[in-house]
Amino acid sequence: MQLLDVIVNLFTSCSSCVKWDNIYSSMFVITFGVRQGSVLSPILLSVYVNDLANIDIDANRLCIVLFVDDILLTAPSITALEKLLHKCESELQWLDTSINVKKSCCLRIGPRAKTVCNNLTCMYSASLT
Repeated sequence: MQLLDVIVNLFTSCSSCVKWDNIYSSMFVITFGVRQGSVLSPILLSVYVNDLANIDIDANRLCIVLFVDDILLTAPSITALEKLLHKCESELQWLDTSINVKKSCCLRIGPRAKTVCNNLTCMYSASLT
């Protein structure tokens, strides 16, 4: 429990400022999230969002890759990707966080023909807010 107390104290009553070209902003209180630049922050966030990696994927060739606050979803079709994205959104909502749509993108690889193509891969890259 002492380690937990240390972590709680590390993130309680945090304040920060922004430095731009040797000019500092006024101090402001950080009410949520992890400390920017802390060595512990990526680990804590990974533990927090680890449930995303355990989402029940009921089809093969679907993949979720987590790296700190970035998520990469891959699927063999746009429909499968959309279903996977909705599952991730539900899990993130339960965790009281969300996908930052301004920092997200979707990429489709493969021909645009209406025929079924086994080489089609869809990817969605997102960052958490």
